[in-house]
Parts: sequence; structure tokens; C-alpha cells
Amino acid sequence: MKPPRADQACPCGLPARYEACCGRFIDHWPAQPAPDPERLMRSRYTAFARGQADYLRATWHPDHRPAAIDFEPQARWLGLEVRRARLIDATHGEVEFVARYRVAGCAVRLHELSRFVLQDGHWLYTDGDLQN
Repeated sequence: MKPPRADQACPCGLPARYEACCGRFIDHWPAQPAPDPERLMRSRYTAFARGQADYLRATWHPDHRPAAIDFEPQARWLGLEVRRARLIDATHGEVEFVARYRVAGCAVRLHELSRFVLQDGHWLYTDGDLQN
């Protein structure tokens, strides 16, 4: 999978170029972490779309981090919709999102309520529940 150029629109759906949007978190981790759970979710979607496993592993809480991240090489990421994002307290947050992609001509829709924790100044993905 060839990632998009840095000067292209950010895959997360916000109206900005990659380097001014999610790229500032992905390319400068850990010096510039995502400031809240929603921005972390958006940057993780972008990392999936661009095949950036190192960032995904770095932003996954160590208690829940998989040993490896396997990308579907034929996946074409189509879009991200953040349905809601909320802080539960100063160190916990949730983001409900729908991510769409296509594999071998088949549309896939991933709807998840994700949980995040703030640890040592960095928001980390812990886990999530699939939604209908």
C-alpha cells in the first residue's frame, strides 16, 4: 500500500492537509501528542489508512496493544464519521465513530464506541465495543 503524499488532504475528514492535521501527531509522536480522544481517534484512522503501524502501536495502551498489526493490503479507506466524542473525566474519554472501507469490491462499515485514557500526558486507545 502506497501512502498518500503529506501535502494531500487528511484522510480523517477534517478540511486540512495531512501535515497540518493528523500528520502533526503521527509524524511527531511523542513530542506532539493528540490533545484529546477525538483527535487521537482521527489520527489513528489516518494511520490505518496510511499503513503506519508504529503510530498505532505507540497510541495503543500497553495493556491492550496487540503483538502485531496486520493491514489488509487491498483495503481502500473511504471515510470517517465521528458521531460523538466526550470526556468522562480528566483522564478518560469515549469516541463513537463509523469508519468505512472497501476490500475486494466489498464495502465494510466499522461502527465502534472506543475508550481512551490519558497517561503521562498522552491519550491512548484502550479498547472499544462494536455497535450495530
